[in-house]
Amino acid sequence: MSKHFHNELEKIKKMILSLSAVVEERVNMVVKAIQDIDSDLARDIINRDFEIDKKEVEIEEECLKIMALHQPVAVDLRFLIAVIKINNDLERIGDQAVNIAERVVVIDRQNPCNFAFDYSDMAGKAQTMFSISLDALINLDTKMAYQVLAMDDEVDRFQNQAYDAFKVAMQDNRDCLGFLLNLFLVSRHLERLADHATNIAEEVIHLIDGEIIRHRSHSNDKK
Repeated sequence: MSKHFHNELEKIKKMILSLSAVVEERVNMVVKAIQDIDSDLARDIINRDFEIDKKEVEIEEECLKIMALHQPVAVDLRFLIAVIKINNDLERIGDQAVNIAERVVVIDRQNPCNFAFDYSDMAGKAQTMFSISLDALINLDTKMAYQVLAMDDEVDRFQNQAYDAFKVAMQDNRDCLGFLLNLFLVSRHLERLADHATNIAEEVIHLIDGEIIRHRSHSNDKK
């Protein structure tokens, strides 16, 4: 591998880690916005979404340029493909943070009904999954990646609990359906955020082991 090619791969690594740090900051911000129903913080997340979009495009263009110029094979090709996929998932996680922030803004200006739903466990679990998936990427650690896969079912259970709770609440509080719907949508976006964290973990496993594990049950995966 030429020194120039090696330097370009190192540049890609730094770019994807930089984007990861920005997205992690937004996830942490939106979890706080949910907990505090902080519309000012939520608007900050929305207004700064362009930063993630810009980085995502730059990384994809850089990967495609390297693939066209150097025609990498084997491990190097797998690395670039993994980066492109992880790059997309990071951008989508940023989108989910914006989606949640938009719900927070709407919720904050609506008259709340006599109902509250505690998102601390679900948001905390999704936040942890994302953090561990990034640690798995940084450290190239499949054990961490499998840990993320094992946690995904827990977020799905939280989503099911939220659905059941809001279904009852909507039957009992028909005068504030808009408020309840926006509050419920937070759970949908948190669940999607966790799914993208799982995707990142799966790509880390593929990058290290060359094993594609998408679309299979993770209940019996390695821990």
